[in-house]
Amino acid sequence: MTSPCCHPPDPPIPPPRTPAPIIPSLPRNLAFPPAPSSLQAPIPPPPPLPLPPPAMGAAPPHVFGLEKSRLLKEALEKASPVPKGREDVKRLLKLHKDRFRSDLQWILFCADLPSLIQEGPQCGLVALWMAGTLLSPPSGIPLERLVQVATERGYTAQGEMFSVADMGRLAQEVLGCQAELLCGGLGGPNRDLVLQHLVSGQPLLIPYDEDFNHEPCQRKGHKAHWAVSAGVLLGVQDLPSLGYSEDPELPGLFYPVPGMPCQPPSLPEEGIPGAVYLLSKQGKSWHYQLWDYDQVRDSNLQLTDFSPSRANDGRAYVVPAGGVRAGLCGQALLLRQ
Repeated sequence: MTSPCCHPPDPPIPPPRTPAPIIPSLPRNLAFPPAPSSLQAPIPPPPPLPLPPPAMGAAPPHVFGLEKSRLLKEALEKASPVPKGREDVKRLLKLHKDRFRSDLQWILFCADLPSLIQEGPQCGLVALWMAGTLLSPPSGIPLERLVQVATERGYTAQGEMFSVADMGRLAQEVLGCQAELLCGGLGGPNRDLVLQHLVSGQPLLIPYDEDFNHEPCQRKGHKAHWAVSAGVLLGVQDLPSLGYSEDPELPGLFYPVPGMPCQPPSLPEEGIPGAVYLLSKQGKSWHYQLWDYDQVRDSNLQLTDFSPSRANDGRAYVVPAGGVRAGLCGQALLLRQ
């Protein structure tokens, strides 16, 4: 996805900083205890923000990794233009068409998400910004506003987000949307809830462990990352008779016809391998990712430990009481208008 490019001079080395401990987040309203199934109660809004102090002469806070990520962003921008959503999805499906079972017919539901490359450890806030384009007014909500409120609320120090509940509070306050905290993992009774949510065109925020190719892996939370999913590819035995058209270039792939009533398909049963794929984006690539649902479920369910490299990098991070396990493990966020 990247291409060789000239590297700018190394940025000046900042003066050494006194190592700062991990900052545990303050106890919150315990309306969101971990539960074996999805949380029915909406996330309550936080108290009003205090008036901002005068900004004259104030320097922006340092975000670790900002210079490095800007170089990555510039390299990606030079590599190729960002494809349109449907074009990028079709490119992805053609690339992976051999993975799809020939005994099933495939239905693609996908809302169009923009791309945004993160700067520093802002993967969660970037994923929320992308989700917000489906939920906010057409003008959108600037990423800087999400960073500002998250910092003022004590949800983050460097741009990191280690609490799904805090992410839900931030979404409700800044985006004005509904947020449902999903606990107990993406399988079991939550699976149909997630798939119906995506079929309806609403975004899902998912923490997971990121592999070198951005796909979900299992590193016990050491590579914790955020993605936003706004699409799903379903393999079905029988295609509903109303409201779908077949792709002329990819036989066996169907889309809902825009503007027409659409009969919902029967969701594939859990335990059938290779029948459900999530279409997701995350803050290190312009392109959609196509992930097997079970792979995402398993990665999300094993986020238990804080990365040793981050624990020893001398930076401050906001981690909830109970650590990564309490803040991320087996949790996701359903966002609605």
